[in-house]
Amino acid sequence: MKFCTKPILFFFILLFFLHSSSISAQEVEDERDFDYVEWSQKGPGHWGEIKKEWEACNNGDLQSPIDLSSERVKIVPQLGELKRNYYPCNATVKNRGHDISVYWYGKPGSIEINGVVYDLQQSHWHSPSEHSINGRRYDLELHMVHQSSDPTVKNKIAVVGQLYTIGQPDPFITQLSREILGMVDRKHEKKVGVMNPADIKFGGRKYYRYLGSLTVPPCTEGVIWTMNKKIRTVSREQVRLLREAVHDYAEFNARPLQPLNSREIGLYRPTQRTRP
Repeated sequence: MKFCTKPILFFFILLFFLHSSSISAQEVEDERDFDYVEWSQKGPGHWGEIKKEWEACNNGDLQSPIDLSSERVKIVPQLGELKRNYYPCNATVKNRGHDISVYWYGKPGSIEINGVVYDLQQSHWHSPSEHSINGRRYDLELHMVHQSSDPTVKNKIAVVGQLYTIGQPDPFITQLSREILGMVDRKHEKKVGVMNPADIKFGGRKYYRYLGSLTVPPCTEGVIWTMNKKIRTVSREQVRLLREAVHDYAEFNARPLQPLNSREIGLYRPTQRTRP
């Protein structure tokens, strides 16, 4: 089993990333400059006007989220199964005002796409879901945000998404319920000890793949999206908790759907094995 990076070593790694140009691709931490209220001057329709570095929010051609329409999906067997390797590490749950997120410290693991390793950074939730399937939006969406440290890689961010509908409680959210309840409607963070990202279960092996962007400012493009096709369940109480914890303007923190433009949506599904 791999172990998390020691605190001193992690400090120097953190310093390296803070001075790396790729750090600008990360999501905005301070939400005071934007919101999700449709008629607000800080709402999604105006994000690209608020700051010059956010122009892609209004002018980009590869924006997320999108509708994963069956009419635009192309089966691509070459995508292969998503390679995931996660390990238990120290974590912190944060109320960022616009969402609830979990940050891992050390080496919580990674995914591999086209031979490139993307290290897990954080996970967070949107409600209702940001992506839709054939026009249907779901009750909740989880994003697992990964980043590559390889300087030769063009698309440095990879996000794995999971959609949820109302049903049985989600076990991972259950682990965090007490901490989330303790930070309702106030920006706060709390160390939660060792957590295993592998406890976040995905619906199955089928997934959609497309090239998009971050769904909050600065709406950086070139993000590799992997959206699980199968829908998992979350309880109504868990969705309510996530909504009540954030600030009022972000109770419904889903960005509107963006134009697909000329993009293709790939679908991977395992080859059916025939019995001998």
